[in-house]
Amino acid sequence: MLPSMTSEPEQQIGVGTQDAFQRLWTPHRMAYIQGENKPTGPGAGDGCPFCSIPAKSDEDGLIVRRGEHVYAVLNLYPYNGGHLMTVPYRHVADYTDLTGPETAELAELTKQAMTALRTASGAQGFNIGMNQGGVAGAGIAAHLHQHIVPRWGGDTNFMPVVGHTRVLPQLLADTRKMLAEAWPTAA
Repeated sequence: MLPSMTSEPEQQIGVGTQDAFQRLWTPHRMAYIQGENKPTGPGAGDGCPFCSIPAKSDEDGLIVRRGEHVYAVLNLYPYNGGHLMTVPYRHVADYTDLTGPETAELAELTKQAMTALRTASGAQGFNIGMNQGGVAGAGIAAHLHQHIVPRWGGDTNFMPVVGHTRVLPQLLADTRKMLAEAWPTAA
């Protein structure tokens, strides 16, 4: 429960000047801000995380589903709980360079991700898309990836708008397990 505006603010050590604001710390975001796990160059051998993730176990890599050409993985720096990405195994930057089978599987895994998110968490809507190139906002522009962000009524509140902070109610490992169990079986 939040304290009333008339109560004294809780004393927190190390937060700077006392200003009556409570603090939610999201130190994992600093890794993203500082570019941790960012490739050193555009090549597959330049530390691309999307090339190294498939070599890990599903649990360690946060992989929810593996296909023949594409895999689905939780975003390590999610915008919302359950934020997934569909990623081709092949190190390719541009959507127009995908093969027919890669394009088809990217679309199919996106549909399956939506179904799993609806089943597991009751997602009411989605933001789906990809940023092509650094100037378009791609954090890792050299390896194509499509975002699937689940949405619920009222999920955008003051925290991301005013506080520039995302509050996630579940650990990524728990989210990965929940979605993997809810993933639809092949038709």
